[in-house]
Amino acid sequence: MLPICFIYFVVLLFFSILSFFFSIYFMIIDYSVMIEFEILSLNSNLIFMSVLFDWMSLLFMSFVLYISSMVIFYSHEYMSGDLNINRFILLVFMFVASMMFLIISPNLISILLGWDGLGLVSYCLVIYYQNVKSYNAGMLTALSNRIGDVALLISISWMLNYGSWNYIYYLDIMKSDFSMKIIGLLVVLAALTKSAQIPFSSWLPAAMAAPTPVSSLVHSSTLVTAGVYLLIRFNFALSDEVMLFLLFISSMTMFMAGLGANYEFDLKKIIALSTLSQLGLMMSILALGSYSLAFFHLLTHALFKALLFMCAGCMIHNLGNCQDIRYMGGLINQMPLTCCFLNISNFSLCGLPFLSGFYSKDLVLEVLSMSYLNLFIYFIFYFSTGLTVCYSVRLSYYTLFGDFNYSCLHHLSDTGFVMLKGMAGLIFLVVFGGSMLMWIMFPTPYFICLPDLMKMMVLVVILFGILFGYEFSKFMINYQLKSIRFLTSSLFFSSMWNLPYLSTFGVNYYPISLGGIYYKEFDHGWSEFFGSQNIYNNMKASSWFLNALFNNNLKIYLSLFVIWIFYLVIFL
Repeated sequence: MLPICFIYFVVLLFFSILSFFFSIYFMIIDYSVMIEFEILSLNSNLIFMSVLFDWMSLLFMSFVLYISSMVIFYSHEYMSGDLNINRFILLVFMFVASMMFLIISPNLISILLGWDGLGLVSYCLVIYYQNVKSYNAGMLTALSNRIGDVALLISISWMLNYGSWNYIYYLDIMKSDFSMKIIGLLVVLAALTKSAQIPFSSWLPAAMAAPTPVSSLVHSSTLVTAGVYLLIRFNFALSDEVMLFLLFISSMTMFMAGLGANYEFDLKKIIALSTLSQLGLMMSILALGSYSLAFFHLLTHALFKALLFMCAGCMIHNLGNCQDIRYMGGLINQMPLTCCFLNISNFSLCGLPFLSGFYSKDLVLEVLSMSYLNLFIYFIFYFSTGLTVCYSVRLSYYTLFGDFNYSCLHHLSDTGFVMLKGMAGLIFLVVFGGSMLMWIMFPTPYFICLPDLMKMMVLVVILFGILFGYEFSKFMINYQLKSIRFLTSSLFFSSMWNLPYLSTFGVNYYPISLGGIYYKEFDHGWSEFFGSQNIYNNMKASSWFLNALFNNNLKIYLSLFVIWIFYLVIFL
């Protein structure tokens, strides 16, 4: 009998290929299908499930399904020692199914179904390894996302003003309406929480407590991209003020994450912060009005980020679950194929020419350069791109080259053939996916006319990033333990400008201390005195009195009986 992993792998792969070809067909003939299933009819109220198939939803579905199939295939070996592997695979499948719901929904109610499904299953997956760190991370993830869920619920109630929840009918036509402005704001808030923008960023690195295949799925194409996808769908309804606000928040997130990744030593957290940086890039280009470019970068990013996490998982697996990059080094000699995959996906992340990341990233930066904007945004975009290259070079410097710093007894090798096959399924798309997508999505090419210096700016920033990344890595190895000031600054940057402290201690301190006061003053204080303790004392005293009565001799009984008879005679 085939293992459950391979059955799900084949099913997801089949539907991914089917979805891709349908997407191409729908794009060629400029066609979209909306299907409504009537669930219930009460008097004149219809409750129905609606589904929207257009080239965008089908293309995104095909990418999510393809990456999920490779991740499930990879999990067969990565999670092979787990006794509950079937439960894990089912959870991943539920996660993907929730994402499918979200992608094909033109209706806010069915979007909420997928949205909440993602939140619930992500909580189950983050606490999969049952320990205190996982529980804390899971709770932080769930509670941060609940804010966005509530915003979506409120937007559902506001959408009632239009008589239906099918938002696609009202986006453009009702753009200047007050209700649509409120709905737009609420949807932006929901997207900010799901895509972990400032000030909700702290849950994203915390969610690394999940198994690595889950991180690969979450950070490439499912949970964190749900917010971006929702905004791509809602982009017509967003006013200029909301767009400006979104641009500022997302560009600061991109800058903060890029800076934080340069000070981090946990391999998975570095890649998580790079995801945050790319999400900021997607959000900010969307806020500039190019939703198709944001979608393009969303797809190319999904490919190389999934592969990057898989390579990291392979390294962690071989190093006996060690995630600190300072213990790694010289891995290129021991694990050549994995390191080759890691390097290619890293180059793609940096935007090196003619890999998939280059096509979307270069286009995003050139469209930004061509648009009429201030120097601050221009600087933040290019500086964040330089930081991306900087932390990628630092990651390679620590892990691939130099001396091996782990135990002398180790089992490093490229023998995880199932994991390697799972990664090999993505490498082709990481190299060629960007150019293919560009030909499919933009049949009429973007014509970008820039001065020579601005045109070369991307390459200059990449080269400076490589140089600074190399020098910074050497500096950190020599000086990281000698300077207290350096340690303090690195702690500040690696903790994402103290955001985790704000979102945990800052939020927890007052409710918990108030709860302590309430417990002491009310539960053990006045309510105890007037409530349960007082009732207990009264009952105790009265029962003691009655007990003394009944334990006494017969005359009390007889005298009570006589009194009772007198009472009956006199009053009755």
